[in-house]
Amino acid sequence: MQGLAQEVTLLCPEILVGGATVGELAWNFGKDREAIGYTWRHRLWSRGDGSGCLDAWAWVQLPFSVIRTDGSVGAFHSANLTWQVHPDHPELLDEILDWYAGQAGDIDRYVIPQDADAAMLVRLPAYGYSLDAEGAGDGGDWHQCNRRSLANLSDPALPTGFRFCSAADVGPEAATRAHIDAWYPSSFPATGMAGVQATWPYRADLHLLVEAPDGTLAATAIIWLDPISRTAEFEPVGTHRTHRRQGLATALMWYGMHRAREAGADTALVACLGAAAHPAARDLYYRVGFTPISRDVPYLRLAQ
Repeated sequence: MQGLAQEVTLLCPEILVGGATVGELAWNFGKDREAIGYTWRHRLWSRGDGSGCLDAWAWVQLPFSVIRTDGSVGAFHSANLTWQVHPDHPELLDEILDWYAGQAGDIDRYVIPQDADAAMLVRLPAYGYSLDAEGAGDGGDWHQCNRRSLANLSDPALPTGFRFCSAADVGPEAATRAHIDAWYPSSFPATGMAGVQATWPYRADLHLLVEAPDGTLAATAIIWLDPISRTAEFEPVGTHRTHRRQGLATALMWYGMHRAREAGADTALVACLGAAAHPAARDLYYRVGFTPISRDVPYLRLAQ
């Protein structure tokens, strides 16, 4: 699956489905496999030439519930499809949509292509999907993919007393705490960080953090380095809720891009909420030189 993501990144990055990049596959598979992997369904379409490569894959997430760190419950009642198809084989999208229908059954089903994915967009109405106008609007939770060359980087600047470090320095328990604190109330599973660290291409030296003067890990970012496409993907990036608006995430992004370039990348990728109602992350990435290359277009098929 990651191999196909590498190919699409090189050939046509604007059709990379949300959740289907090298880094997002690693992050989502690693953190959630033990906790909610029982709700997943996968299918692979092999290339058929003995190479072990894929022409397509599909990953269905069925309904599930999680308990957050504040005791609240997050319940997800619809099915969601993540997929990727090689640009030379759009006909496989029909097989993917038929297979998705069989796996999900009669529940609400989401398909969220990118705005440049004409092959999927033209098919969805015939399969009973309609644009989720609310979800795609200025108040929706759609994401956009952003890209930046790693040339011409500014130097990072932290407030006095703060310092950069990595998961290799602080260990997995502290790195887990940094993530949970940045996304409070978090549903990050207890087994999540071990799963992430065991999933290629995780590197503890590219799991970067900012330590506050009192020892709190105040910001965190994981960089997923793909040597084939020479991209460095930031996923996730977050700041402790008591340390925001100090420029820590900006400094961490500059620092991370320097580290990524030293490791061999020439391009950075990051996804974020793109709607006008959610400007914080989008504006952060714009400030450090990212520009959008694609956005989600959510489609929904309601249960009959």
